[in-house]
Amino acid sequence: MLKKSYKIVFVPYTIFLLYLMFFGMGRTQSEDNLLTIEPIFSTINFIKGSVSWKDIIIIVGGNIIMFIPFGFLGWIFPKLDDLKTLLFTFISSIVIIEALQYFSRMGIFEVDDILLNTFGVFLGFLMKKIIEKRFKNWVI
Repeated sequence: MLKKSYKIVFVPYTIFLLYLMFFGMGRTQSEDNLLTIEPIFSTINFIKGSVSWKDIIIIVGGNIIMFIPFGFLGWIFPKLDDLKTLLFTFISSIVIIEALQYFSRMGIFEVDDILLNTFGVFLGFLMKKIIEKRFKNWVI
């Protein structure tokens, strides 16, 4: 039942997430191609310069939480049930998406986004394994 529901929701969710990454939250095309390649420091600087905890939770937490569902991709694509394969595939995909943001100037290529998104996928993978063990009858 869970696998079937996931399969139904996955494509619309992915389209929604891509919309957010390119057009959501008032994004407009910037004049320059923007790039942030300093891992961790850009997130730390964002937190230091942030006006509110709400912004921090939305941006940093969102970059993790919104990608948790991709940790369940093994339910659709059995080859992605292996953590190494899942992470390699996801990192390759997210780097392409970040590059598209950079070249289209509809976002910033940020290494921290790649790290936070990948952490979300990892958490999702762990959650999937726990769900599969605890709720065997529901995961069909």
